[in-house]
Amino acid sequence: MNGLDFEKPIIELENKIQELKNFISDKKINLSSEVRRLEEKLGQLRNDTYGNLTAWQRVQIARHPQRPYTLDYINMMFSDFIELHGDRSFADDKAMVCGFAKIDQQKIMVIGHQKGRDTKENLKRNFGCAHPEGYRKSLRMMQLAEKFDVPIIILIDTPGAYPGIGAEERGQAQAIALNLREMSQISVPIVATIIGEGGSGGALGIGVADRICILENAYYSVISPEGCAAILWKNGAKAPEAAEALKLTSEDLLKFGFVDEMIPEPLGGAHRDPQKMAADFKERLNKNLRELKALDKQELLRLRYKKFRAMGKVE
Repeated sequence: MNGLDFEKPIIELENKIQELKNFISDKKINLSSEVRRLEEKLGQLRNDTYGNLTAWQRVQIARHPQRPYTLDYINMMFSDFIELHGDRSFADDKAMVCGFAKIDQQKIMVIGHQKGRDTKENLKRNFGCAHPEGYRKSLRMMQLAEKFDVPIIILIDTPGAYPGIGAEERGQAQAIALNLREMSQISVPIVATIIGEGGSGGALGIGVADRICILENAYYSVISPEGCAAILWKNGAKAPEAAEALKLTSEDLLKFGFVDEMIPEPLGGAHRDPQKMAADFKERLNKNLRELKALDKQELLRLRYKKFRAMGKVE
């Protein structure tokens, strides 16, 4: 298990316990009381650490290299996934995964950002940063879902839309803006969930939904903490302070009404127990889909419009 800096005491104790168990197994001696004492200490250490996470620590968990990505959740939660490709204009963006699938027996369209596990895959997936063709592909799939009256499930996990020259030449801002407009009028239920990073317009470009959920240790922000620190303090080392100021955690977002639901993660993060995370996530998705499918199309669109008009109130 790859550990973050603040997790080092936990990982050291986990390793110590495992070494003791191996020693006991090899030497055939009984040290169960010592193991039990260390496990109780470990449990308390985990509770103390993960029960008091700072905003910056949650950002680090959201970026954990072993955290489940979109294709992991698709494999764990859905069946009969058929990936669809291309924007019919320029290219197929590997940073955006789209396709038909089933959640239990319900047909759905699933769309999400996809990161890579290693350097080769990250280059292929562009580190989860979609180009304009990725947003055009996602909109094409949403319109296809609407045509066949199929609900849409969206998984958001990106540091932001790709900011390179090629993306700008091909209309990055226009592609995202078009998605915002068109998603507000898609007449089938849309459930979006931030599963890791929710960075700026890159996240919002597929984030206009009837229900917006967020995993406990994910974040959703207008800018990355590092970017904010570079602008405000001219110093990227101020990222932890920026993370606090941005109010980007699931708890903050729920309080301010930017998300509708926070989905708890296993202690230590989704990567600690991906199967449990997927099971809990799937249950919430099914619940939201049942509630949204009970609405007629006009009411669905009216409530979606009302939801986004209510955001950004100043007290």
